[in-house]
Amino acid sequence: MNYPVIRGAAYALIHAPNLLLAQGSTQTMERAKHPDSEYLSKLPQHLRSFEAAVNYAPNQAYIGNLLPDELNNIAKPWYDNPIEGSTQGKFGEIMDETLFYALIKISDSFDLVMLEQSFTEELKARLASHPLFAHQASLLKDGDDLADIEKRIREHGAQELHMDGKLVGCIKRAHDWDVNLNSHTMLENLVVKASGVLALKNLIAKNGISADEIEYIIECSEEACGDVNQRGGGNFAKSIGEVCACTNATGSDLRGFCAAPAHALVQAAALVQAGIYKNVAVVAGGATAKLGMNGKDHVAKGMPALEDMLGGFAVLIGENDGVNPIIRTDVVGRHNIGRGSAPQAVIEALVTDPLDKVGMKITDIDKYSVEMQNPEITVPAGAGDVPTANYKMIAALGVKRGDIERQQLADFVKEHGMPGFAPTQGHIPSGAPFIGHARDLMLAGNMQRVMIIGKGSLFLGRMTNLFDGVSFVIEANTGKVSATAGDTDAVKKVVAEAMRQVAQSLLEEE
Repeated sequence: MNYPVIRGAAYALIHAPNLLLAQGSTQTMERAKHPDSEYLSKLPQHLRSFEAAVNYAPNQAYIGNLLPDELNNIAKPWYDNPIEGSTQGKFGEIMDETLFYALIKISDSFDLVMLEQSFTEELKARLASHPLFAHQASLLKDGDDLADIEKRIREHGAQELHMDGKLVGCIKRAHDWDVNLNSHTMLENLVVKASGVLALKNLIAKNGISADEIEYIIECSEEACGDVNQRGGGNFAKSIGEVCACTNATGSDLRGFCAAPAHALVQAAALVQAGIYKNVAVVAGGATAKLGMNGKDHVAKGMPALEDMLGGFAVLIGENDGVNPIIRTDVVGRHNIGRGSAPQAVIEALVTDPLDKVGMKITDIDKYSVEMQNPEITVPAGAGDVPTANYKMIAALGVKRGDIERQQLADFVKEHGMPGFAPTQGHIPSGAPFIGHARDLMLAGNMQRVMIIGKGSLFLGRMTNLFDGVSFVIEANTGKVSATAGDTDAVKKVVAEAMRQVAQSLLEEE
């Protein structure tokens, strides 16, 4: 079987403390219910500087400057033990909020973003020095008068954009009466688009890929764009591709809560293996609603508000080149409708069922990439260490099956797991963050096999109480490339032509 390969992966983080204050769902609901609450008054003192966010070890792991396992060698809490970080990583970058406002503006197709004139000039200078966006600096235009911005906020309900305590812009509603095009939704969706653009731009730049090579884009975040007649009609995928000059691509949006990235990657692999498209990009932007989601617990415990990062990622799936790691499309797990939501049933469906099909044990997988949320964010909020809990369940199932001995359980968690290092952006930490690391380790000959696991809580949409999950295996490439359908057809044509020539010569001899 000729499996598709992972040609590249990219990851983006955006430090967004002002968006956290204004747009995070915990904060917006608190303002609506308790506008004078102690939490809202204390929260600004718990915001990190951009420098602190860059020097935070899990963020460096996310963009590829640290292996996740190297986090085990850094003293905890990580927020009290900064490392010397960089805004640029092997797989992507960390962007500050000021420059991200510029990305929101250049991602705006309908003049919904208003930025103050002097602030716009500052952004032009900064954008002109960014290697991925310098050619798009003119899209910032001339900016707007502060008085016009204030009037738009006061009289038309535009969403405010702040920087260093000052009003620097706003995002307008796209329709006077359509609730699905109101200013809050437009801001949320433009943030998804802009962060997806940052991830896809990094994918193209850091992996030597031409934007023209991408033929299909699947966007798998958790937001929905559309109007009153089709709330989630789309299409983030093509809008992101447009900004990134993917002129040969079409695309669509896929939704599945936190499991969406795994669904999208499996579908991308299928499209490539079937020969429908040669290169498919899977892209996701970040979620403003989840900024500061556990902020109350962080503030109460005297911690920094660690959920100040928007996340994004992009992965390119292509035809087998004999080099890049393959996606084993014959080792795909799925949580089907009739399976039930008990933890053991979920792990069996996603881990052991697909492995059993090909005669593998759980120890044949070098690393499992599960819900890779950073435990420093989730433990103080009472949600526990999510990755470790997943690894313990896999190990316990391995003991039950006889794949490992009971006394090996702790060693299995350490050897086949890793610390969580991704921001709690829902779909962002769900399996996908380790793909870049896995690809590099396999290309270097230091890893053979990884399982990516995505899980989703469908009850949040109030349509079903069902659980969801998809998994697949990535494997080092053996270098053996089977003939494609196109190659086989060409051979058949040559053979047929040769047979016709032989038959003709025999007739002539008669």
